[in-house]
Amino acid sequence: MRHATFLRFFLPTAIAMLLFIAMPIVSVVVQSVYAPHDRVVIEVENCTPFGCTKSTAIDQAATQKLRDENPLGRFVGGTIYVDRSHLAFAEVAEAWRQSATAGDFAARLMNLPFYKALAFTLTYLVFVTPLSILLGLLVALAVNAIPRILRGPTIFFSLLPMIVTPLIGALILFWMVDSRGIIGAAVQWLANDPDLSLKASTPLTWVMLIVYGTWSTAPFAFVVYYAGLQTVPQDTIESAMLDGASRWHRLRYVVLPHLMPLTTFMFLIKIMDNFRVFEPIVSFNAGAHAQSLSYFIYSDLGGETRLLSSAAATSVLTVAGVLVLLSPVLVRTWRQFGKA
Repeated sequence: MRHATFLRFFLPTAIAMLLFIAMPIVSVVVQSVYAPHDRVVIEVENCTPFGCTKSTAIDQAATQKLRDENPLGRFVGGTIYVDRSHLAFAEVAEAWRQSATAGDFAARLMNLPFYKALAFTLTYLVFVTPLSILLGLLVALAVNAIPRILRGPTIFFSLLPMIVTPLIGALILFWMVDSRGIIGAAVQWLANDPDLSLKASTPLTWVMLIVYGTWSTAPFAFVVYYAGLQTVPQDTIESAMLDGASRWHRLRYVVLPHLMPLTTFMFLIKIMDNFRVFEPIVSFNAGAHAQSLSYFIYSDLGGETRLLSSAAATSVLTVAGVLVLLSPVLVRTWRQFGKA
């Protein structure tokens, strides 16, 4: 392909990436190093026939003048990144000095909002990513092995978590785990504890969110793997069968190596998606027991006081975390293409 042809083909995509990806990221980074102006407070004297009293009031004109002169706010550099609501270097160092054991240090660290959100985000990522990929692979292998007449209905039911609106699916499971629901009642019966509630326990809430995340995201892995199974070379499969290879050996030495590029792709997509987990927490109303980094950003932007600078700093840290997690897979892929 000629360079001019390639440029005309790629230019619209490059412009869209610049407008909708690069510029918003730059804007967020800039916002994260500026803090809102402090309100100008003045002392006023109120006099009545019975005497004069002094009080403080906000000088709206002076405050508005500061905002007009510096719309971004006052420059604070990286101060927001290291305050108590984010990396909290001073608080972490103090917790390390006061902790006698690693468990004590971890407990103190969980009292800091950013690390509490990071803990759930990483836990969700570590469990949901491999479980959803493995479940999608197993379903794809099972569907590919059943008679062709049964594949249509099986594929339909396998894709239900993707077809159903995520909010509706989450609400259905939310009602099922209620103490009056089938799952909640079953757990109470098995534990022999009529007061046990999945919604009131932090560990059980985490488990519930992980189960829902695996169930709701596995269909995407199933679709990708099922499409990949249709491209497995049948000549190689037949040759392996003639050589006496069992079903397990054909799967291990022929099918899985063929699907390895798709597995790498799935890990890249799943890591990015699961590190930004947000919808399950909102759908299950689980903010009191589980907060992710994305939910942390949502909390900063909500309410009457919109903490834009804090939300921007958390967004930058989230992007940095995604890049760190993706770096091993990206480096491995780069080396594979380099050798090729």
